[in-house]
Amino acid sequence: MSQTHDTPLRADINDTPLRADINDTPLRADINGQSIAYEIAGSGPPLLLLHGYPQCRALWRPLIPALSDAFTVIAADLRGYGDSSMPETMEAMSFRNMGADMLALMDHLGFDRFHLAGHDRGARVSHRLALDAPERLLAVTLMDIVPTHHLLAHCTQEVARAYYHWFFLAQPAPFPETLIGHDPQTYFERCLLGFGKAALTDFAPGLLAEYRRAWAQPGAIRAGCNDYRAAIDVDFHHDAADLHRRVACPAQVLYGAEGAMARLMDVPATWAERLEHMQARAIPGGHFFPDQSPKETAQALRSFHLAHPG
Repeated sequence: MSQTHDTPLRADINDTPLRADINDTPLRADINGQSIAYEIAGSGPPLLLLHGYPQCRALWRPLIPALSDAFTVIAADLRGYGDSSMPETMEAMSFRNMGADMLALMDHLGFDRFHLAGHDRGARVSHRLALDAPERLLAVTLMDIVPTHHLLAHCTQEVARAYYHWFFLAQPAPFPETLIGHDPQTYFERCLLGFGKAALTDFAPGLLAEYRRAWAQPGAIRAGCNDYRAAIDVDFHHDAADLHRRVACPAQVLYGAEGAMARLMDVPATWAERLEHMQARAIPGGHFFPDQSPKETAQALRSFHLAHPG
């Protein structure tokens, strides 16, 4: 299904800072018991883009011009992030529930099958969605993650040190919420700098302003903690039950060449038994390479997904 849309929020890849209209009101879909904020642009086969922690849908704005002439690009805020609704329970923040939101969003937009790409938590949602609804995906790109089950089941001292936030955020409420709430800007900016080679100057000022706005949304700190609690208490067990299954659609694994994942693990090897048709490549930068290398990221997405029309 092909549709054409005008984009309310667009920035050229080299446009820093982003346009002043960056805080325009997002589109909304009331689905699956949630209010999901999203942006849509372009024409052609649908490509759904999912952000990670601690970001929001604004992550994708610099990439949209390089994609929207070939795809109908949908950038959505996951539940618990950005301008989407903020569930109160840990169980509500599982990757399965987040994925169900995205399936409902694409139903709402009239797309039966679609391309999917996710970074960080968005990539984990994408992996879960590819297992839960394989008939819906044309192709999937997973950015700078190893499988959730692998990360938790093979956690070395080095990985625990680099990814301490997994275990800090998963502590019982309200301990991490209280500590983060005392100085959220310092905590969240440290997240942007702590997972690989990055400096605040790597993030376009307009995007950084949007990330800061997202962090300040009521309920966002709690929802983020519940995301990580669910990863250990819910998602790990979902993945354990599916270790015998492989994602059937074409899959691309992208990772930051200077990031912690690449330094500590053989990222493609962790996916080899989970993806039937995989290709992998490193992108310049650390964990947040979509911010650091938007041109290279957009080109990798464009070339891979155009090559797999379904």
